[in-house]
Amino acid sequence: MKTPRNLSAQELINILTRFGYEVSRQRGSHIRLVKHSDNGTHHVTIPNHNPIKLGTLSSIISDVAENLGIDKEDFF
Repeated sequence: MKTPRNLSAQELINILTRFGYEVSRQRGSHIRLVKHSDNGTHHVTIPNHNPIKLGTLSSIISDVAENLGIDKEDFF
């Protein structure tokens, strides 16, 4: 599946909360999410933009998929 090109920060946060991430703080236009697991703590920073740039979104998805042990294609 192709990466969506019009995903907003809030839509991405909603997807990440389904994987167990929680919003920990916001500073300016960046929102920080955290996930606690047996593997340790994983932090993700998301720019509060609408839409998120494709390269930034792809990087975030790669990072989260690697941490969760899933393929990028299984993310959505």
